[in-house]
Amino acid sequence: MEKIIVIAGPTAVGKTALSIELAQKFNGEIINGDSMQVYKGLDIGTAKVTREEMAGIMHHLLNIKTVAEGFNVSEFITLAKQKIQEITARGHLPIVVGGTGLYLQALIEDYQLGAREDTDGTIRQKYQGFADQYGDKALWQELARVDSLAAEKIDYHNVRKVIRALEVFELTNKSIFAQQDNKAIFDTFGICLNTERALLYERINKRVEIMLQSGLEQEARFILDYPDSQAAKGIGYKEFLPYFNGKASLEEVTATIQQNSRRYAKRQLTWFRNRMDLNWVDLVLYPENQANLELAISDWLRQ
Repeated sequence: MEKIIVIAGPTAVGKTALSIELAQKFNGEIINGDSMQVYKGLDIGTAKVTREEMAGIMHHLLNIKTVAEGFNVSEFITLAKQKIQEITARGHLPIVVGGTGLYLQALIEDYQLGAREDTDGTIRQKYQGFADQYGDKALWQELARVDSLAAEKIDYHNVRKVIRALEVFELTNKSIFAQQDNKAIFDTFGICLNTERALLYERINKRVEIMLQSGLEQEARFILDYPDSQAAKGIGYKEFLPYFNGKASLEEVTATIQQNSRRYAKRQLTWFRNRMDLNWVDLVLYPENQANLELAISDWLRQ
């Protein structure tokens, strides 16, 4: 079974820097696991690694699409698996890095391609609203009505798991406990970077300011020619439309991008916490933790 490192985490937490340091130490090559960094010409708004930051480390699945093209989880899995095989064959260690939880989880758990996912959270929000209105017990009773197997195994107080079970049943018409045939095909060392929330939000706000200073507006104007594209819907670009139409100031655009980025970071953390088995590390407040992390990786590589 091929060994891979996966580095997840919210935006602005330091994934790029860690990936390069680990690649240097463990003879690795880096595979992009971010759905927006695949696009050519979108460098600033996606916080894409620069040539200088790469430090000579081979990077894959960056700049492989034009902004007019789409990209989805099925295509990512196919390409990432191919790159993992190639990197491993060279005797190097694949390191998958990104903040797109669906992509990372699908790769690790070998999702069946074409499986439906509640990518925008609509189904989850529906059941959360049901629980808020009628109570946790009523929500669990709804689960018992459609999926008695799951209801037997999940306590009604565990609203998060009840909602997840209902979500899976609605998407697949199968019990969540019938989904356990997604078997890992890689020996994965999973990392999730995080830090104290106020500090993370401060880093996000600062990053957005730097993006604006670095030419984010020009990238947003470039993508304006592709208003219906998947790329145009990305945070950091869609917020400029009112400004371009004379209905918002640049300061308002900046504040909106910062707010949307913070909200996205919160959603990212929820995904990684609830759906993936990862080693959580804070290297912002505790950079000394990296030494222990590298020791753990060394032990894992020897297994």
